[in-house]
Amino acid sequence: MTQPLKLAFIGVDNPHGAGWRDLIANVTAEATITSLVPMYGATTASLQQCYVDLPRYASTTELIANEQFDAAVICLPNDETVAVVQQLADAGKHILLEKPGAGRIADAEQIQHAIDQAGVAFQSGYMFRYDQCANRLRQMVVDGQFGKLISIESKYVTSDVNRRGRDHYLFDKTASYAGFFSWLACHHLDLLLYVTDQSVKAITARVGVFGDIPTTVEDGGTALLDMQHGALATITGGYWVPRWAGEMYWTLRGSERWVHWDPRKENTGGVLEIHGPQPQWYAMEDEFIAPADDTHGYGGANGIALLRDWYALIRGEVASCRNTTQSMVDTVRLIENIITASNEGRRIDC
Repeated sequence: MTQPLKLAFIGVDNPHGAGWRDLIANVTAEATITSLVPMYGATTASLQQCYVDLPRYASTTELIANEQFDAAVICLPNDETVAVVQQLADAGKHILLEKPGAGRIADAEQIQHAIDQAGVAFQSGYMFRYDQCANRLRQMVVDGQFGKLISIESKYVTSDVNRRGRDHYLFDKTASYAGFFSWLACHHLDLLLYVTDQSVKAITARVGVFGDIPTTVEDGGTALLDMQHGALATITGGYWVPRWAGEMYWTLRGSERWVHWDPRKENTGGVLEIHGPQPQWYAMEDEFIAPADDTHGYGGANGIALLRDWYALIRGEVASCRNTTQSMVDTVRLIENIITASNEGRRIDC
């Protein structure tokens, strides 16, 4: 029987670090964490007790020199990721990169070059590409069920800056380069490209600090994206809720039907409310309900599917993951163009 892959975990106290480790623990027959590089000033506040005795290294350089491992999960701030990815790729280590992976196009392209040049297996942390509702929407688009796609609206509002504290690195322009659009709206930007299978032609945006906590990056805003085949996509959201809570939903409208997607519908894994034409006085009303998911760890069942896709790529069983270096670059490009469009007060052609 094939031995489990040996994983190094880099970035213990990333906001999603504990969630990633709990997720990986669901499929230890395929891979297991065997070493750590804490980073974040060597803090280990979120480290589970089952990992405290693992070999621990002060840097990626020290890890590569002293540890036998197959792949690495990288959960680092945007400004630290490029150098770590380059080291690991040069050493032939497969890479799972927590989103967004980079805060600037130039950095994302360096990551892409290092990974593609080395030929190592790459996966990114965009778990909605494995979501049942998201993939049902993608199939509806492919099937032409919307007719002409007219508009896509995405809302994502979550806990305000106070919940983490204004000094958190996510709100530090030097470390992250951007704020809400880099850390959270990136999920919806990536998903927009995935569900529609279209590129973005142009971007107009208004982002900034709209809450009452000053930060050096945007706490939210609205982006209007002109899609390749004429649809208008709007993404609105921010760190605007004064407690640990949030709201998230999508609406897609086409010439033949429209769909409301609630990814967080209670007691489900998400619901699509589907409204269609009315031939012969009989209106088409339907819904798709994804099953409830109690899988432990970041992303639940979607996260498990993401991991298994990566493991299969490492073993040579698939040609690529649903997330690729190119899709990672494309999302970072949208983020940077949104920030630029807002800062310069103009429409950015993509």
